[in-house]
Amino acid sequence: MQRVIVLILLLSWCGISHAGADFSSLDHLRPRTSPSTQAATVQDLAKRKLGTHADFFEIHVKTDFAPANKDRFMLQNGDNKLIITGSSGVAAAWGLHYYLQHYHGAHFSWAGDQVQWRGNIPVPDGGVTVTSNDKFRYYQNVCTVSYSSVWWKWERWEREIDWMALSGINLPLAFTGAEAIWQRVYLKMGLTQAELDAYFGGAAFLAWARMGNIRGWGGPLPQAWHTQQVALQHKILDRMRSFGIIPVLPAFAGYIPKGVLRIFPNASFSRSSSWGGFPNKTWCCPYLLDPDEPLFQKIGASFMSEYIKEFGTDHIYNADLFNEMTPPKANLSYLASVGKAMFNTLKAGDPQAIWVMQSWLFIDSFWNASRVKAYLSEVPLGKLILLDLFAEQKPQYQRFESYFGHLFIWCMLHNFGGTIGLFGSSENVNMGPFLARSFPNSTMIGTGITMEGINQNDVMYEFMNGHIARKQPIDLTTWFQDYAVRRYGQANPYIATAWSLLQRSVYSSGNARDTHSYIVSLPHASSVDYGGLEIEVWYSTSDLFTAWDNFVRASSSLASSDLFRYDLVDVTRQVLQLIAVNYYSDVMHSFHSKNLTALKQNSVKFLNLFTDMDILLGTDKHFLLGNWLEAAKSWATTDDEAKLYEYNARNQITLWGPTGGLRDYACKQWAGMMEMFYKERWSLFLNTLIYDLQKNVSFNQSQFDKDVFNQVEVPFTFDRTIFPTITKGDSIEQAARIHTKYRIETRSQFLNRLKEFSSTRTKYSWTMDRQEGPFQTKIDRKWKGGSFEDNRINIML
Repeated sequence: MQRVIVLILLLSWCGISHAGADFSSLDHLRPRTSPSTQAATVQDLAKRKLGTHADFFEIHVKTDFAPANKDRFMLQNGDNKLIITGSSGVAAAWGLHYYLQHYHGAHFSWAGDQVQWRGNIPVPDGGVTVTSNDKFRYYQNVCTVSYSSVWWKWERWEREIDWMALSGINLPLAFTGAEAIWQRVYLKMGLTQAELDAYFGGAAFLAWARMGNIRGWGGPLPQAWHTQQVALQHKILDRMRSFGIIPVLPAFAGYIPKGVLRIFPNASFSRSSSWGGFPNKTWCCPYLLDPDEPLFQKIGASFMSEYIKEFGTDHIYNADLFNEMTPPKANLSYLASVGKAMFNTLKAGDPQAIWVMQSWLFIDSFWNASRVKAYLSEVPLGKLILLDLFAEQKPQYQRFESYFGHLFIWCMLHNFGGTIGLFGSSENVNMGPFLARSFPNSTMIGTGITMEGINQNDVMYEFMNGHIARKQPIDLTTWFQDYAVRRYGQANPYIATAWSLLQRSVYSSGNARDTHSYIVSLPHASSVDYGGLEIEVWYSTSDLFTAWDNFVRASSSLASSDLFRYDLVDVTRQVLQLIAVNYYSDVMHSFHSKNLTALKQNSVKFLNLFTDMDILLGTDKHFLLGNWLEAAKSWATTDDEAKLYEYNARNQITLWGPTGGLRDYACKQWAGMMEMFYKERWSLFLNTLIYDLQKNVSFNQSQFDKDVFNQVEVPFTFDRTIFPTITKGDSIEQAARIHTKYRIETRSQFLNRLKEFSSTRTKYSWTMDRQEGPFQTKIDRKWKGGSFEDNRINIML
């Protein structure tokens, strides 16, 4: 067969298009509150952020103001007023943020706000009008509530919802209090409280109990918890709806307590596969109703009825099956029946239901195109929204042809476990949403941020949220430098250089994934000097070190900025965790060369670094272990509850389970953790190496793992030591001290070669193979020279 290969280079228009998407099924997803209520809520937000300066703004909401499936705001000059008109309260709040950012250099983030009122500045004659690219801006991962917001009281929730509105987010998850509704449903069915205690996860592990990964771990949930969470959820939903935000509510995914089978012994079910190293049958492998089991729809509809009675509904629900677990059957008919059962259950409880599903499960190799297509096939098009959860590195819409016609949201996941480390795929995020919208027959309807944990890398989330109205990829260096000016409230040449270096280094990870630092990982004795732990350094370490120099140089000019101090601590922390890798290499080299004197010296140096890190982190309130633990205990109404909540909080960030199967997945570089947990683990490790060298015996890793588990890790989870919630020392002084002490260490040849030990970094693009008539067509699309370039190869068959 003769093949004729024709190479055609096409310049693709990079505008916003949704030719393949039908939005009519979503028309009922709209704010529940009146325009006047939404406008008043935004006015109150302005007062919280600006005080009396809020009087300068006049807020209006007009629901017919924007084009279909878009949001829009307009800024106009009034009589010594600025008039903000939005298509919703969220759009008006987004307009307020736009004005404050562009005319007052304001900045709002998890770490804090920076607002300097510069007077009543008018906008240009004719006003300013901005329209969103998409219908939705989505927020949260199902894990976020457990890793970040589990212990929040209303004051912290209010601040978060304000941030959502200012960022233009109109579709967040809202799962608080779900277990209280499940309790009502199951008790009415005849289950006992003891059976529910064995099923509900503990407060810090609810996300995975809800998804059927575990059962009962960290529990039981006290009755006071249910009462408190229902009251909190009312406040959360009321405020979200007052802004015109559409909360995504919980739904039934088929997982049930074992007690259901006592009442319905003939019910058909399967068991979930083991997950996360939970070997004990007490905690793992929940029961999953078969899709054709009548109880599936009955229980799901009962939950929705009870939930809507308590909280009302916005007609959009999240439920995730098979999260990081293989389905019990692989045949296509079974998979299709599961998707059908899930949607029919939603429809039985709410005829207007829209199903939102994370597509994270499809990353697993089990899910080939035919299985995904079968799973989605029985759900009507337009009734399901898939969250392309990790689209900045592993977009799934490409593999599955825009999910075979179903709607999807392009999401940046970015963070796993709420860990702390400078990291981001800025190049991928810059281009990704535009590539997705221009994908053939794209069904993309929004963008989202789906981090597992917040309170880290503020810069990546502000950058991602900017996609709300961005019309093409932008110059990253310029954006990062402008970000620094907004964040600190003034320009500084050292900081401009520093952020340029950070952008091209730690924030240009390509498809590399941030991994845990050596210092917060379980110690291992490697057979080579550079370590047996995973290394993922995708950047030139010299760029980070030079950025650190410039942060220190800028300290005297920016000392009054709390956000600068936070970032100075964060950058210094990042440098120290790299230096720790060098120290570990020195330790292993001295051990392998049987140099006992050097091993002892290097061990002291290594352990001293933990103390210096702990002191540094203790100077900023965002890096205090005490805040996490005290917030957990603040929900307690008895001492037993306080012990339970503190155990949950300590276990999640250390062992993550009964045996450490997910050990350090949610590790935290916090003051208190460095000195009292990570240093203790490494001290035991180093002393074991010294002992083994003295006795001339081999290091026994498995024995060490048992020793550290029993002597350090388990005791820490049950310990009740109170840690500070107030900072100690000065961030700038400590950063300068550490810079003077450790900068010479960064000149190590080993540190400058770390990138060699890492995975190959790839750029973001999409490639698709499809057949077009007599041709097999391969399209490779990349951003180049201000537009997209398609390399299309037509191979005649």
